Amino acid sequence: MDAVNAGARPWPEPDVGSGQELRLAELMAAMSLATDITMGQPMEDGLAVCLLATRVAEELGLPDPERERVFYTALLRHIGCTADMHVLAAMAGDDVGMRSSFAAVDIGRPLEMLAAMMRHIGRTYPLLERPVAVVRVMAATGKFRAGGEVQCEVAEMLTGRLGFDDDYHRDINGVQERWDGKGFPGKIRGEEITLAARVVGIANLAAICHRLEGPDAALHTVRRRSGTAFDPAVVSAFTANGAELFAALEVDSAWDRVLEVEPGERRVLSGKRLDEALRAMGDFADLKSPYLVGHSGGVADLAAHAAKRCGLPTGDVVVARRAGWVHDIGRVAVSSAIWDKPGPLTRGEWEKVRLHAYHCDRIFARQGLLESIGRIASMHHERLDGSGYFRQAPAGQQQPAARVLAAADAYHAMTEPRPHRPAMTSEQAAAELRAEVKAGRLDPEAVCGVLDAAGMPVGGRREQVAGLTAREIEVLRLLARGASIRGIAGTLQISPKTADAHIQHIYAKAGVSSRAAATLFAMQHNLVGSETTTG
Repeated sequence: MDAVNAGARPWPEPDVGSGQELRLAELMAAMSLATDITMGQPMEDGLAVCLLATRVAEELGLPDPERERVFYTALLRHIGCTADMHVLAAMAGDDVGMRSSFAAVDIGRPLEMLAAMMRHIGRTYPLLERPVAVVRVMAATGKFRAGGEVQCEVAEMLTGRLGFDDDYHRDINGVQERWDGKGFPGKIRGEEITLAARVVGIANLAAICHRLEGPDAALHTVRRRSGTAFDPAVVSAFTANGAELFAALEVDSAWDRVLEVEPGERRVLSGKRLDEALRAMGDFADLKSPYLVGHSGGVADLAAHAAKRCGLPTGDVVVARRAGWVHDIGRVAVSSAIWDKPGPLTRGEWEKVRLHAYHCDRIFARQGLLESIGRIASMHHERLDGSGYFRQAPAGQQQPAARVLAAADAYHAMTEPRPHRPAMTSEQAAAELRAEVKAGRLDPEAVCGVLDAAGMPVGGRREQVAGLTAREIEVLRLLARGASIRGIAGTLQISPKTADAHIQHIYAKAGVSSRAAATLFAMQHNLVGSETTTG
């Protein structure tokens, strides 16, 4: 971990959030959703594979430790999939679409490989470019296969940071291997492949075929690959009870069912273990393009420092940092060819780019801690005037942590090179942020916090008046304008009880005991008025 974090600024202290816990299975299920979309598959495809594989493990009578390995291997089977995708995209165009075209292909059958290649070319290239594209895609397919070791190495590093041991590394890296030794990366064969990997490999194909063609076709495909791609003994166990096994997929909520069937002890993450897992997810996303390397970690660090300088509560500092690590997880749904494109984007490409924030929201859209992180993370492109995306949420719908994250992401992105422009200097990026404040798109206090955290001068930035936080100043402004407690709660989307608590804190910090006195205090310190800012 020390080597990974070398050169990074220290995280904000103290280490708060250590009391928050998240089940490992929940976070890995979210990771599975992310790998689904980067493989060009529907979200929850990995959850279906997990349910099916876990049932096969039960049919085989595997003990809890082996079933647990099957369970997590199914969720993490594609965790190395963002490695070198920019190389594949440069050769073959849309890497997400290409992987979708090859999802259920038997690589031991040249005609199937050719058909998949032509499907990809037909979807990706204009008619006149297709002859040349054939050569390029054939070369890319060979390079992709040869690059299996790269994906395995990345998978091993990421799973280690998520807390999994060497047994899981072997399981995950064995899923793409084949019984006949002709898989990815083609290093092992037969019983050299772990049993967990053999089970998940069959479940992976069966789940895809079941979704596309139905149970009968799925069973036929699995039988046909017995002895070549798959272990005949596991195929026999699968096909003998195929109808019953596929019933595991007939559930109202695959997410809930996956959490129910988790074998063994319910493992939890908290504190720095949870932080490192979230950080690993961010690094997984940043691998999509060399232009993005280190972006998520840099944004998280900057957002946390800025949130602290803005005087946000310690809980908001933690969520800003954690949301920063995962804010770009939705990028994996977009082809690396788009992220690396040197020229202007087409309308269709731009729409795909805008959707990456939506994908982030859907990956984390679960109740509890995941949702609280994802809600902030997915708002990093929102703007106060409602001109952002994907929600087009106006100021009243943006929490302080979200405002800080938006400013931190904008500043950090501008100081990084992109394919269409060189990196801006710190001064240029600061000027752009100030222009966004003037235009009413970014929060002035958040921008001041970001610039301060980045070591940039913030001009006339005031010290916090009476120690009021950014949220308390928002409440005070509404209070001074005559809003009721219920009205304040509705505007800021908080509970009346929370609004009242903020008011009591304001009274205590300002040394007043009434609305009128609080209003006078606000005017005295220039905290109200259309021309004023908190920064």
